[in-house]
Amino acid sequence: MSGIIRVYKRDDEGVLHFREAWIDEEYSEFVMNHGVVGHQSSTEETEAPDAAAGEGLMAAFAAQCAEDGYAEILEQDQFWVVAQYALKTKGGTSRDRYLEEKAKDALISHLAWRGLGVVDRSEFSESKLNIFCLTPDVNKTVNAIKVCIRGEDLDFTKLSIGAAPFDGKDFKLKHSARPAGSFTL
Repeated sequence: MSGIIRVYKRDDEGVLHFREAWIDEEYSEFVMNHGVVGHQSSTEETEAPDAAAGEGLMAAFAAQCAEDGYAEILEQDQFWVVAQYALKTKGGTSRDRYLEEKAKDALISHLAWRGLGVVDRSEFSESKLNIFCLTPDVNKTVNAIKVCIRGEDLDFTKLSIGAAPFDGKDFKLKHSARPAGSFTL
């Protein structure tokens, strides 16, 4: 087993919870992160002195999650949320590339620690910077992106956010700092 295990479960009130675990090889630790989707998670570390210990902890984590009713959410059952910046040039400038890296890094961390999915990729197209996030919860992710971008002081005035089902068709505008009626990639 390698990589990360990320699983979800709805409680009796319909609230989505998540658990995830991975091996931090640098510190020889098994790391478990868990909480309510959209809220700052709790993290626990356990010593994993060698690969066999890490594999055992990952296997035990996966078994316990399955027993507790947690399961992966397939990609096709998730949604795309795109943080989009309006740019002054068609292909972006070096300043825009700096914004891309800073925004991606901030969003990767912010979303991960709240169980809100992953930053899949970013791209420049037609005077726009698009940062694609794959998520199980559109509304919480839209709110988290706004909080993150404001908190990192990443030019909130040029941000729009759109969302679509996994098939990527029919993006809907979820937020715009400027007057806009629709969302296009």
